[in-house]
Amino acid sequence: MFTLAVVAAALGVAVLFLSRSKKEKSGSWIQFFAKGKDAGFSFKEIELLRRLAVKCNIEEPNSLFWSQNQLDLCIRSLVKNLRMSGEVEESGSQDFLSKLYDYRKKIEMEKPRIKNGISNSRQVNEGQPLRILLSGTGVFRSQVVKNISQYLTISRPVNSKITDGVTWNGQKISVYFWREDDAGYVFDSAVEDEVFSKGISSLKISHADSLFRTQKRKSIRIKCHRAAFLYLVKDDDIPGKIETAPGLKCFIEDLSDSGCAITVGGKANAGLRVKIQFALDNIAVSMSGTVRFVEFKEDINRSTLHIEADPLSAETRNHILGEVFGMLPDEDEEELPFRLLDDESEEIIGQGGAG
Repeated sequence: MFTLAVVAAALGVAVLFLSRSKKEKSGSWIQFFAKGKDAGFSFKEIELLRRLAVKCNIEEPNSLFWSQNQLDLCIRSLVKNLRMSGEVEESGSQDFLSKLYDYRKKIEMEKPRIKNGISNSRQVNEGQPLRILLSGTGVFRSQVVKNISQYLTISRPVNSKITDGVTWNGQKISVYFWREDDAGYVFDSAVEDEVFSKGISSLKISHADSLFRTQKRKSIRIKCHRAAFLYLVKDDDIPGKIETAPGLKCFIEDLSDSGCAITVGGKANAGLRVKIQFALDNIAVSMSGTVRFVEFKEDINRSTLHIEADPLSAETRNHILGEVFGMLPDEDEEELPFRLLDDESEEIIGQGGAG
């Protein structure tokens, strides 16, 4: 009798637990659909998001509507699936991906400003990972080795794709870093010396008394150095048409879904209608637009053109946003630093940078 009573009690507890778990799970999904509706997604889109959350083993699915990292996991999974299935060119798939990117952008731009932000490079912690942009060469990885009031010491920048030795002494560089639980920062600096510090081949670089910090704006962009071709746009040109003949060689210095900045030899004028053609993840991308601002550097006979893009097709826009948000394959990671927002780039322009 005692054994029977114990078994009955155990079964009762198990049924209660399963019933509660099922109820909690059901309630959680009901809340998930409610949050998805509030976020502007349709019932069909929310169901697709639910499936992505399950596939990506997201423990708290509701976090997709506020967690940048969790949403990134789902978007990467979707991009990978679309490529593997061959559905990447279907309009419905692109529309859904576009909506996810818009929401992803909204999450990032609505992040509150953190009160513990920093104002100058003397406040950067030792061990802080860095991305170093050397104009005309590329993007390098580094980290802070030592930070004293007179200068900043960083590990010698490396880039696995650039095997030729770089003479760093005297170089002008741009430095990007992301502070955990804070924001991204960018500042310009100069290399004062090549040294050994704490047994590591390092660089002494100058401090910056002010930093550019991410702000809320309509576009998020990356600062990069990517080869491209420049063409003049004719009135009868087909939007988005991929050119087969090489154009004028140039380099993209920053990129977003609303435009880009490029450097090109010679002098150019604002108001020009141009097309930029380049490759992202081995896929040709064409962006037409209008040159809104030109910086001409007479000493090197080079111009930086700041271009406002025409409306892009959903597929092209999504591909560019995949680059901006780091959704493309890992081999492109070294081309994906320096995420900036529009107002930062305007500030950099005012300081003579290529933003």
